Amino acid sequence: MPAVDVAVVGLGAMGAAVAWQSAARGLSVAGFDALAPPHDMGSTHGRSRIIREAYFEHPQYVPLVRRAYGLWARLEAQTRTRLFLATGGLMLGRQDGAVVEGTRRAAREHDLAVQIWSPEQVRAQAPALRPAPDMIGVFEPRAGVLAPERAVTAMLAAAADAGAILHVGETVAGWADSGGGLTVTTARRRLLARHLVVAAGPWLPGLPGAPPLPLQVERAVQYWYQPGVDDRFGAGRLPVFLLEAPDGRILYGLPDQGHGLKLAEHHGGAITDVSGVARAVTPGEQASFHAWAAQWVSGLPPAPAEARVCLYTNTPDGDFVLDWHPGAPRVFVCSACSGHGFKFAPAIGEAVAAQVAGDAPGLDLSPFRIARFG
Repeated sequence: MPAVDVAVVGLGAMGAAVAWQSAARGLSVAGFDALAPPHDMGSTHGRSRIIREAYFEHPQYVPLVRRAYGLWARLEAQTRTRLFLATGGLMLGRQDGAVVEGTRRAAREHDLAVQIWSPEQVRAQAPALRPAPDMIGVFEPRAGVLAPERAVTAMLAAAADAGAILHVGETVAGWADSGGGLTVTTARRRLLARHLVVAAGPWLPGLPGAPPLPLQVERAVQYWYQPGVDDRFGAGRLPVFLLEAPDGRILYGLPDQGHGLKLAEHHGGAITDVSGVARAVTPGEQASFHAWAAQWVSGLPPAPAEARVCLYTNTPDGDFVLDWHPGAPRVFVCSACSGHGFKFAPAIGEAVAAQVAGDAPGLDLSPFRIARFG
């Protein structure tokens, strides 16, 4: 039976990063994905993703994203692929709202350079946006856009160049501890792995042998508008942004880079699962989203030109799961990114690869332990 140091289940953003970083350490790697990443059936697609450092969710993420910035740059150089575009980032909302207050807290705790903009300054600097009179903006110059499909392709290419064997279109049917390692089984092969990393995203809840976790898969819809000659939506004039509306809903946007202005609501989608998710976006959904988004973004065309479904795999507290399986000490769970994990992928891959190799992860992963769920 073939034997490897680590088998990786799922080759989206997290699995691709783990495979790349593990192989770069000199570990022998076998990766498996039931589909052929990058694909549009899970969480790692959509042409553009936000990367930001002044992290409103919690300051604990700042060291992780700082490390990710360096590794994204390394991957760009290694694969000669452009993955990042700096646009600046604007967090908008009431002064006491979660987005603005959390962003300012992260900036204070990590001494990040941010600017506070009045509503008038927001409209002058980003004329596509319509903040309410009681909103302020927190501008972060370093934020920008990542290209998710290109990034996954680049990480998988880097993994293969370092010796990883990648099996796409091959589903892992199960695994079992055989004493000297884990026997991983698919319809085509059996192999022995010293460790297994599960990075299955929204497929995690139904994966054989997965730990019992309080996860929910959420249907998230992304929209693209084609603004024509209106340059307010281009990367030179519109930063990436998150806007917290008075009712707590969060609108986010990414500038047009040739595919159109991308807008979406961060959370608020229906709870679903990978087998039953509604992939079509109805005209009623599109009309409802447009009516809401047009309150905060000026000059939108009458309707989005395109809408696509993405999946969030959420934990109750919105934080990740990065920990050893409580019932299987050779299995590491790397998943449940709660809709905001993509930007961190290479740093998470590096930390997980270190764990698997028996080294210190270099970053504090204690907030992401499974035991917090009781």
